[in-house]
Amino acid sequence: MKTLNDIKKIAVLGAGTMGPGIAQVFAMGGYEVTMWTRSETTREKAKTTLYTSLKTFAEEGEIPADKIDEIYGRVSFALTVPEALEGADFVMETIVENRDAKVELYKQIAELVADDVIVASNTSAMNIFEVVPEKLLPQQIICHWYSPAQLLPLVEVVKSEQAPQEMADVAMQMLTNCGKTAVFMKKFIRGYIVNRLQQCLNREIFFLMDNGYCDAEAIDLAAKASFVPRAVVLGLVKRADFGGLDMTANNYKNKSYTMPENGDELPRVLAEKVEAGELGIKTGKGFYDYTGMDIEALKTKRDKQLFEIFRVAKKFMADPV
Repeated sequence: MKTLNDIKKIAVLGAGTMGPGIAQVFAMGGYEVTMWTRSETTREKAKTTLYTSLKTFAEEGEIPADKIDEIYGRVSFALTVPEALEGADFVMETIVENRDAKVELYKQIAELVADDVIVASNTSAMNIFEVVPEKLLPQQIICHWYSPAQLLPLVEVVKSEQAPQEMADVAMQMLTNCGKTAVFMKKFIRGYIVNRLQQCLNREIFFLMDNGYCDAEAIDLAAKASFVPRAVVLGLVKRADFGGLDMTANNYKNKSYTMPENGDELPRVLAEKVEAGELGIKTGKGFYDYTGMDIEALKTKRDKQLFEIFRVAKKFMADPV
């Protein structure tokens, strides 16, 4: 198995939504990175996305401006999977959430990488340990990133039952050294930690909207003015300690909350938006109206505000209550 000091080159397989951000993090961490995607259009877009993001990091003081080209130069772009995997010590798979596509890719990985190479998947929706060839299980882990990968600190790490704990430890130390917040999960569950929490919130969000209790703006304002900033300080579990576990227990005993019925069904308000082609910023309208707005400028503004809030979050995590 590769040790932390052995890892010099990383292969990032997939250059779509997540790939460029992940490649950027590793390149900023000093690693040589080779990205692969089968689409020339995606590859060229990834190059632009990566360079633009590095400039934003420089503007925010996260990296020196004179280091942009040096960091960008650590990332190369391969035309084939074998080329991308050549000499790789760590493989990060980020391709589309399609089982057939992953099966095909992992067949190639199993044939091309040595048994001491750590292989990680960014899969969100599937149990990758049921997809990869049995040969890969002793070296297979999951590193689940959040978008935008170069900005959000969290990466959830899960190892296969066959992989040694030391392998997950190496991956977590790599991620930590690259400035990420790596969280180890004892075993795999679909949705990991944060996606499961978000889905529970979504049930309530759409229940409230479907039944006319409030609109999107009210929900967002209420969240931003209450538990979201509080969670930066206390998280979710420590918040219960501060509030009193007896109070939390009483909420269960008194049935002060009941789960919405049919919570797993597609919410009406969401279905209507999708059917109308109102998919959010990608179409110019979703629950909010972005008509006439410069979407790239809007994303840049989002990124700059995320930089600011994560600086505060990092400060508080380093000195917890």
